[in-house]
Amino acid sequence: NDFEIKGKIDSCSLVDQKPIGSTPRSNPVTFIKGFSYIRQLFAEQKKSLERGYKPGRFSFNKPEGRCPRCRGMGYRRVEMHFMADVFVPCEECGGRRYNSETLDVTYRGKDISEVLELTVSEAILFFDGSPQLGEKLWLLSEVGLGYLRLGQPSNTLSGGEAQRIKLASFLVKGSNSDKTLFIFDEPTTGLHFHDIKKLLDSFNALIEKGHSIVVIEHNMELIKCADYIIDLGPEGGKHGGQVVGQGQPEQLILNEKSHTGKYLKEKLEI
Repeated sequence: NDFEIKGKIDSCSLVDQKPIGSTPRSNPVTFIKGFSYIRQLFAEQKKSLERGYKPGRFSFNKPEGRCPRCRGMGYRRVEMHFMADVFVPCEECGGRRYNSETLDVTYRGKDISEVLELTVSEAILFFDGSPQLGEKLWLLSEVGLGYLRLGQPSNTLSGGEAQRIKLASFLVKGSNSDKTLFIFDEPTTGLHFHDIKKLLDSFNALIEKGHSIVVIEHNMELIKCADYIIDLGPEGGKHGGQVVGQGQPEQLILNEKSHTGKYLKEKLEI
């Protein structure tokens, strides 16, 4: 009963828990390509039109709009001898990233810095009139990240959060001709029990787009929903590494050598 993967695969992508960025410049809304929509909205406001501000004015990577002291970082790097560097809020802008002229412009009562402080769930309601942006934000919420702030520095995100942001970015791209095999490494790490269903819904969305998924996982709530399981063991570390069993969840629970099958049986209530 050797396991085979049949069909055409155009590419393979490992979605691991590596950070999406190493500095405060990177954040969830930039990673999913949603920040350009926000900058455009601010550039369309009356005060921006009067002053001739373009969307680039609201980028913290451009000199004209950002804080000159921290250069749009919002934080200042402090080098620590024999320890990892630390980041402290900028003394001039207070971590707001922008200069005072840029912060004069508001959209629905909030300046650009205040918008970046919104959580994903708050931003979905705030930008209800912008469907393109709303769809991207909704996908972040659907992978269980509704609590993240839009401008939260990527170097403060956990490995599990970074992985789910990557998942959302793939969903944002939509369907394309390339059929990809996605490999996820422990995607439920740090995920609340009730958000596992959202993760599964996201996996199903990728599958519906014609992609395939392999998941390395120990969480039984996710394992019980698999189409096919390859169980490695029989123990951990040097006492494992062998294929103990394989098949559908209902088949694996009949394997007396499988520890996974034992606990899976309880979840399947068989």
